[in-house]
Order: sequence, then C-alpha cells, then structure tokens
Amino acid sequence: MAASDGREFMSMSKQDLTALQAALGYKFKRPELLQRALTHSSHAHEESKASGQESAAGERLDNEQFEFLGDAVLGLVTSQLLFERFPRFHEGHLSKLKAHLVSAGHLVKVAAKLELGKYLRLGRGEERSGGRAKSTLLSDSLEAVIAAMYLDSGLEQAREFIIRWVLASELEHITGEHDADFSLTDYKSALQELLQARGHLQPVYSTVKEEGPDHRKTFTVEARIYPQGQGKHEYVARAEGATKKKAEQLAAKQALEHLRSKLENA
Repeated sequence: MAASDGREFMSMSKQDLTALQAALGYKFKRPELLQRALTHSSHAHEESKASGQESAAGERLDNEQFEFLGDAVLGLVTSQLLFERFPRFHEGHLSKLKAHLVSAGHLVKVAAKLELGKYLRLGRGEERSGGRAKSTLLSDSLEAVIAAMYLDSGLEQAREFIIRWVLASELEHITGEHDADFSLTDYKSALQELLQARGHLQPVYSTVKEEGPDHRKTFTVEARIYPQGQGKHEYVARAEGATKKKAEQLAAKQALEHLRSKLENA
C-alpha cells in the first residue's frame, strides 16, 4: 500500500482483514480491534488532523496501549508455559529462556512470517521511511495483535496463538528432548571476544558428520582455534547437537573452557 494511493485514512479493506485473519488462524468477533492493533500513531495522528476531530474524551486510536497489554499477556503465557515445561529449571534459567522468547528480535521473525508489515496502517512520513520493514514497528504490532485477541476472546485464545506462533517452534529449536541442562549462554560470542582480546584469529567451525533420519538428525561440529600468525591450529573442540547451531555452541563452550583453563594455569 503506497502512501500516495489515497487509502491512508481508510479502514482496512475487507479483503485485507479476511487475509490477515486467515494467516492468524483466528476470526475476530470485533474486527475493529485488529484494525486498531495495526494502526501506528503516525496514521492515527494524520487521520485525526484530516477529519478535524479528536477522538471522544481524548481516546487514543493507535496501537500503543495495545502493545502495552499484549506485552503483559505474552509475558504471562510464556512464563506459565516455561514453568510447566521445565519444572526443574532454576529461576535464573527460566528468566533467560523467557527473555529470548519475548525478545524483539524473536518477535520480529514471527511478525515477518505472518506478513504483518503489509497490513500496518502508517502515516505518510512513516510509510516513506520504510516503516513496514522496521523491526520496532513489527514487534510492537505483534504484541498489539495479541492484545486484540485477548480483548476479543479472552486469555485462552491469545494463549493458543502465542504458543502456536511465538513459543512452540522456537522452544523445539533451542531445546532438545533430552537437553535438561540447556543454557542460552552464547558461548560462540564469548569465545570470539576472548580470542580477540588475546590477539588470536577467530575460530573456524566445520560440520564433520551428520547422522540419523531427517526428523532426528545429529550434527557433529568441530571448532578450531588458531594462534595469531600461525598456520597450524592450537586446539580442536568437537561436539554433537540436534542442530548445527547447538553443536557449534557446545564446541565453542569446550574451546572456551580450554582457553580459560590455560590462562588460569599460565
């Protein structure tokens, strides 16, 4: 929707509402809630100026309050699911998991899958500056959509949507069935920082083996550390994981422990 197509101050079309509700897997009893969830403050401001009228009693017609409510609903559902799924995890571990699952970076990916950007109602300036692809607007709009569902049908419907779209696949990706000691510590970044501080070259990761059927593969990854200015590697760490990403993190953890032990004994 271009800013110049004359639709800036129109409601979302019936086709857009139908298409988005199909993508969300939920039909709103009050579609105006979904429309407001996608209305950026820039659009609401321009619309009120164009009509020459402010909303009754100064009521806000953008999605900012919806973002606030959606954030709280998302946090509650995520906390409850983690509490139920990982009864042996300590509070600090649960907090790390939750922080990742409700992070803007993760929410942006979900919003992109749902193509929320093309349904946003933006002001002309925000449209021209590429607002439909802005990470903040996308993550905020997803939280607002969650609030709209909650207001339309209550917590259970919002919970189903959050688990299906925000939590389930990501939890499956970052935790393994038997991975009770999983940690979200970014060992790869920690290793990179330590090597950089010591004047070493960056580690090289390579997948040396893939085993098992497609639905249950095991990846073996090596992480090689090279001293600065030398061609031969100093240390090789090898680890297995249900994904390449997890195997790389575990290999990086081994390499990090090796380097720290070496520094302590130096």
